[in-house]
Amino acid sequence: MRKQTTGTINKHLLQGAFVLALLALVIHVIPRALGQRDIRKKRLVDAEAPWVWQNPLPQGNDLRGASFVDAKTGTVVGYYGTIVRTTDGGNSWTIQTSGTTQNLWAVSFADVNNGTAVGEGGTILRTTDGGGFWASQASGTTVQFRGVSFTDENNGTAVGEGGTILRTTDGGNTWGPQSSGTENTLFGVSFTDASTGTAVGGTIGESTILRTTDGGNTWVSQANPGTVFLFDVSFSDTNTGTAVGDQGTILRTTDGGNTWAPQISGTTKTLYGVSFTDANNGTVCGFELGGTGIILRTTDGGDNWVEQTSYSLPQGANAFYAVSFTDANTGTIVGDAGIILQTTDGGGQWNSQPSVTFNFLYGVSFTDANTGTAVGYENPDGMILRTTDGGNTWARQSSGLNDPFDGINFFGVHFVNSNTGTIVGEEGIILRTTDGGNNWVQQTSGTTDWLYGVHFSDENNGTAVGFLSGTILRTTDGGQNWAPQSSGTTDGLFGVYFTDANNGTVVGNSGLILRTSDGGQNWTPQTSGTTNQLRAVSFTDANTGTVVGDQGTILRTTDGGQSWVSQASGVSDVLLGVSFTDANTGTAVGVLGVILRTTDGGQNWIREASGTNQDLYGVSFAEANTGTAVGGYGAILRTTEPEPPEITLSANAYKLRGNYYVDVTWTGATSDQMDIYRNGTLIVTTENTGNYTDALGKQRKGTILVYKACQAGTQVCSNEATVEIRAQ
Repeated sequence: MRKQTTGTINKHLLQGAFVLALLALVIHVIPRALGQRDIRKKRLVDAEAPWVWQNPLPQGNDLRGASFVDAKTGTVVGYYGTIVRTTDGGNSWTIQTSGTTQNLWAVSFADVNNGTAVGEGGTILRTTDGGGFWASQASGTTVQFRGVSFTDENNGTAVGEGGTILRTTDGGNTWGPQSSGTENTLFGVSFTDASTGTAVGGTIGESTILRTTDGGNTWVSQANPGTVFLFDVSFSDTNTGTAVGDQGTILRTTDGGNTWAPQISGTTKTLYGVSFTDANNGTVCGFELGGTGIILRTTDGGDNWVEQTSYSLPQGANAFYAVSFTDANTGTIVGDAGIILQTTDGGGQWNSQPSVTFNFLYGVSFTDANTGTAVGYENPDGMILRTTDGGNTWARQSSGLNDPFDGINFFGVHFVNSNTGTIVGEEGIILRTTDGGNNWVQQTSGTTDWLYGVHFSDENNGTAVGFLSGTILRTTDGGQNWAPQSSGTTDGLFGVYFTDANNGTVVGNSGLILRTSDGGQNWTPQTSGTTNQLRAVSFTDANTGTVVGDQGTILRTTDGGQSWVSQASGVSDVLLGVSFTDANTGTAVGVLGVILRTTDGGQNWIREASGTNQDLYGVSFAEANTGTAVGGYGAILRTTEPEPPEITLSANAYKLRGNYYVDVTWTGATSDQMDIYRNGTLIVTTENTGNYTDALGKQRKGTILVYKACQAGTQVCSNEATVEIRAQ
């Protein structure tokens, strides 16, 4: 079992009641245990996605459904509205625009073009062009759909919570409810023709199997020996089908469900997906909460099930949720953190998509657009990843440490140049490199505190902070010696930033902000105006800095922290990382994939589409528009946002028939619409035609008017143009 942060807490439970306080401190940053994933519905974001996946590939959101129509063409779906498509057997994948951030649980294609995906909030999506465009369809409900089955482009059935069954005979233009006769959740459905289908589900102590032979006009409950939730069902013909569920349950029928017989699976793991291509050849996949995934194969209709283990995945995620075979040999399995496994020999060998890790990444530091290091958890030696090409490739580096029982968490990393960097982590770990990470040397910290943050102002002067007991450590010789400093608190400390050898700021629990102007010989508390946990801090000079924390907290100072001003983030999520490249330009990241961006020093924070609901723990920008964020289940996201366009504006006032007008003209804008301001007030949002006429009516002589044009909804603006009303 992977430890990550949770495991370390467990290891220290016997050390006393203070650990209970620690749990309260880090509740929002502890990774969720495998199998206990957060499936909360996510709201829509405010901007087009400028962020792309670098790890895992092709993307890292949890996948829950798969549908292949032939050996080459298939679609997989999952959390946060994820839809991914291949037309070459998985050699390449394209992330498609779903138009939703609801979690998608199932997908069914009748042919290469016509497909339907279903999920939470009553979501039903339809494509008729292979996913080039997905259209939302009206389901008439907000229940969670868990299964869908189409036999042709018109006839399909969706099932879900509370025994919900919806049916369409016109490709989803209309969906009508059907009576299931049960309130148990239905997780899977399989139709062999427009009339004949089976749905499965259950509740505690009861397996539910429903059957129809008239397109769902009537559903009949079938007796079965199951006593657990059934999650999926696959029929290869009208009579022959297999259902799978909790506790290794496999049920089989050869008479259309008149009788169901249990089969020996050889496991007690949860079996979540099943796919048969004929009466004999079938594959089942599943997982164990907190444990490993499982793949079972039969070639004799389930008389014998054999576990397949010929696959290799990085640590961190191995729960399998769905499987789709197009013939006896060719199949695909999907699961947590974007796992995609494929076989062309019936599972003799399963090949995975390229990913360097599925473990949590907590810290990242770039010194230029190309050179960066990310750190996190790995068993046995902790995770250190390095890129020198802007994240196109990430390579593992050895920490030189070893804990085969629990593994190791690294939480913070900071490089002052491409070669010289420091990592901090659990139990007082400090590592140092002077050759870009080719070699990491452990340094003596003198503490067993969990060190969460580290920052150096130059190669020699650095500070690390911890959250078990308000620890602050200081070095002036590159870490050859680390000395404790008096923080004056036992509150947990999470972030630290120094602009030079003397001036630094530390943030932590209960709204704590500490400031030093003498290299930490003295730390002075500052008034933050909040009791929320503060997670990260970034300064661009000795006076100008930003702090982020719980409940969407963003604080700003322009006087070295003598005063901190709360800024409107527009979110209530926990913000865990922040990075500014100059006084105006910064990015904050947090839980559930939140990314916020400002280009005006935080007067306005705009939410950007991250494309994920994985928690993001750290962010690093070496240039104003080029940055990297890291987070849960190995998530690495990259943006290389282009420089904003330079917009040039002019204005000309004139009088016509007793009324005054101003022609406003501009060049260089790239947006579809423009916001036009007069004297600082938005007067209109108009099409980007390059000109707008402001009809003023009667005006007094000498009136001064100042115009500005901005790309709609942004701070990408033109120069200001001033006109004066003159007598004509």
